[in-house]
Amino acid sequence: MKTVFNLAAILFIVFSLQSCNLISAAGFSSQGQPTKEVGQELTSTTANSAVNVDHSQWDKLLKKHVNTQGLVDYKGFKNDISQLDAYLKMLSQQNPSNDWSVQELLAYYINIYNAATVKLIIENYPVKSIKDIDGPWTKGRVAVGDKMLSLGGIENGILRKMNEPRIHFAINCASISCPKLLNEAYTAAKINEQLDRVTKSFINSAENDISASNPKLSSIFDWYQKDFTVNGKQNVIGYINQYSKTKIDANATITYKNYDWNLNEQK
Repeated sequence: MKTVFNLAAILFIVFSLQSCNLISAAGFSSQGQPTKEVGQELTSTTANSAVNVDHSQWDKLLKKHVNTQGLVDYKGFKNDISQLDAYLKMLSQQNPSNDWSVQELLAYYINIYNAATVKLIIENYPVKSIKDIDGPWTKGRVAVGDKMLSLGGIENGILRKMNEPRIHFAINCASISCPKLLNEAYTAAKINEQLDRVTKSFINSAENDISASNPKLSSIFDWYQKDFTVNGKQNVIGYINQYSKTKIDANATITYKNYDWNLNEQK
């Protein structure tokens, strides 16, 4: 009986450790990365930051391999993998800290998420869906200093803690139903305008069927509904109405659309 109890205790400890590691990787922990919060209103500026990161290398790759519909030429990216690797290596050698402005931090983590996602796809190319890859969001894949961050960790442990829900329309999960990959790099100098542009674009796109009384919304608004607030209170409809051409009635019943995880590849 004692042996059985000891075995159960050991299994519980192992499971707990594995769970803690998974939670950390998936994003409930920032792993020591700065999570400076956006204040009342985000402005675009390169001032008040210890560092201004140069994202021009990523900008050139995006303009070359991503079209205006946000679809990606992964074969072309694969041919330029050395340039992508060089950009990710440059980012990994930075040391994000609270001395960086919130604008620099947002641009840095959005760009490193998107660049690492592209790298993940081309490492496994050809692939039909990111979900066909083992642990796409939970495995440590992204080097930042001496840490290996997961994509889930960057999203949930860092970006979501920065109190800026528009990040959900800037990071791209390489899938058809995702907000499109912007074909330019995010920068502190343009971050507010870029986030506004991609948010308006996604909300008014075919990924949402918006009507006054019967809105059918992207599952993003279901998965992350607590992030979408108005005046400090969760309010998905109110949040969408700030950007939507068609306004939704406050008491409308929301349904959520199926998510298309097929690869966002140029044909």
